[in-house]
Amino acid sequence: MPRGRGSAARARLAVAALLASVLVPLVAAGVRSVLWVSAGVAGLALAAAGLWWALAHTSVTRAAGVVLAVGAPLAVLTLYALNGLLGPALLSLALWAVAMTAARSAVSPEPSVAGRPGRAAAEPPRHPWVLMNPRSGGGKVGRFHLAEKARAAGCRVALLQGGQDVAELARRAVAEGADLLAVAGGDGTQALVAEVAAGHDVPFLVIPAGTRNHFALDLGLDRDDPADALEALRDGVELRVDLAYAADRVFVNNASFGTYAEVVTDPAYRDAKARTTLRSLPGLLTGADAPRLRARADGTRLDGLQALLVGNNAYGRAVDAARPGRRARLDAGVLGVMAVRVDSTADAARVVRGPRSGGLVRLTAGEVVVEGGADTLAVGIDGEHVVLPSPVVCRSAPGVLRVRVPRRRSRAPRAGGGPADWPRVLRLALGRHGPAERQSGSVPPGSRA
Repeated sequence: MPRGRGSAARARLAVAALLASVLVPLVAAGVRSVLWVSAGVAGLALAAAGLWWALAHTSVTRAAGVVLAVGAPLAVLTLYALNGLLGPALLSLALWAVAMTAARSAVSPEPSVAGRPGRAAAEPPRHPWVLMNPRSGGGKVGRFHLAEKARAAGCRVALLQGGQDVAELARRAVAEGADLLAVAGGDGTQALVAEVAAGHDVPFLVIPAGTRNHFALDLGLDRDDPADALEALRDGVELRVDLAYAADRVFVNNASFGTYAEVVTDPAYRDAKARTTLRSLPGLLTGADAPRLRARADGTRLDGLQALLVGNNAYGRAVDAARPGRRARLDAGVLGVMAVRVDSTADAARVVRGPRSGGLVRLTAGEVVVEGGADTLAVGIDGEHVVLPSPVVCRSAPGVLRVRVPRRRSRAPRAGGGPADWPRVLRLALGRHGPAERQSGSVPPGSRA
């Protein structure tokens, strides 16, 4: 189906689902549906307040917060059930989710090069080199026999040992004739070798042998079968994607400042993440020394932030059914910014209003400057803790990395996750196409603007 026809169909689906999500409660409860919706919103606000108590306090207050966070939604659902409205409420919520997903998909740009299979085969490398970290991912290199499979595919394999300079190993490999650099390891190691590959303009291959490997996920690679990435050596395509920097430190996923960055400084975090986080959060959120950040994202100033995440391209919303917490593009040449600014129970309750609450900030920028109240800032770069001089300048390096991926990727990412621009969605649904639709190619062939 042509892109334009698909966009119009999704726009019509979005409008129909949105109208249906409003009509269902009206049919079920009439004008009283306004009261039932208000009760649902109140339940969500109380749950958000309870979550704040649970995270920002200890002892009895934390226990009360857990009870409130769990009990408020359950109480609302029970109230709906007793009045015969649980079914209509769940149906209305499902229709609303369909409407939002379809609306974002309808106005999203064309899939990026990082989201669609390439058409021209990339020439197989003659001297591929791969660095493997045997400790990553709980020993995935050994469990999946990656070293043996890479050697069988013609790669020169280097096994990473403690204390070695990853970037220097990659630079030496290029000097010795490597025409492709690959890494089987975590995102931090991937980023260091990717920077060398970009600097020497040689292709880079991701083998997802780490614990999370979000970069591989957003490239459409199968993290459950890391050896499958080696297929790119024989039948691969090449993509151009961005890298990003926090000061002089490269990252492929994100750099986090504030609360999370402080938590990961605790030596106990690596072995007991949940317990360490819960122990540290009260002091970091409400303590006298709680971090407060300032940031400039292009022309936008952000003050009083507790947490700030700067992404290599924009992340989708955590509640987006189409792409929860993932990136639709890796080649947009921008930084995705997500910030949290919640100082009280009232602020937490207002978060249910979304961006209008002021507690959650989402935007994109070409450059982000972050500073705090000290000469240095703790930063979590692709999950690794570093300390950088303040202020920290984050920037994007558009299209500098040549990534080799298998031609056939069963988990190739799909476009989506853009904002629900309802005026534009309505124009698409009605066939009234404006300049934005014509420029993005959303107008079906033969239709009138």
